[in-house]
Amino acid sequence: MHAFATVDEIIDHLQVMGRTRDGEALLDHGLHCATLLRHADSSDSELQIAGLLHDIGHCWEAAGQPGHERLGATAVRLALGDRVARLIEGHVAAKRYLVATTPGYAARLSTESARALASQGGPMDNHEAGAFELDPDCTAMVALRVADDDDDATVIGARVAGLEFWVPVLRALAPDGCSSSDRGRDSGQAIIACPPSTTAQGGIRPGSRAPN
Repeated sequence: MHAFATVDEIIDHLQVMGRTRDGEALLDHGLHCATLLRHADSSDSELQIAGLLHDIGHCWEAAGQPGHERLGATAVRLALGDRVARLIEGHVAAKRYLVATTPGYAARLSTESARALASQGGPMDNHEAGAFELDPDCTAMVALRVADDDDDATVIGARVAGLEFWVPVLRALAPDGCSSSDRGRDSGQAIIACPPSTTAQGGIRPGSRAPN
């Protein structure tokens, strides 16, 4: 599975995503989620960055691979630390929790997300929900999921801060030695973009979203 060695590698990858049709849709959605989470809790930069990156694992999805939430968590753990990775991995579990515990929540899911729910384990049973509630980051994971499913996270024409706003936040979260692109460039970890198109980065142009 892909793993970024440095924050600069993540930034490079996001910039490449912004130049592809499917990647741009994922990046735009992440920017919206991060903004919603910043408005909800301006003090939790790890949660905001998890919102920015929560769907990055879709870029490496393939038959026989783990779910996108685990791919994404593995990709960022070394460069951004365990909590950001855990929040990214937990956003699918939070969907299962909310569908099980919040009446009507399933209706908020996109068609693709609702279809993916069964393969992700379906709604949690009582035992699973109780265990999830004991996680110290339960509230943060739920907040990320609610932002993920918010209509404002996909509204066409909405204006949010661009990637450049989040670059210093990303660098501030990097563990010692994991910010500079000088580290890890020879690790054999290539930047992998989503399928290319002629769309260029610039402005907010949300497209179709992968199930999450």
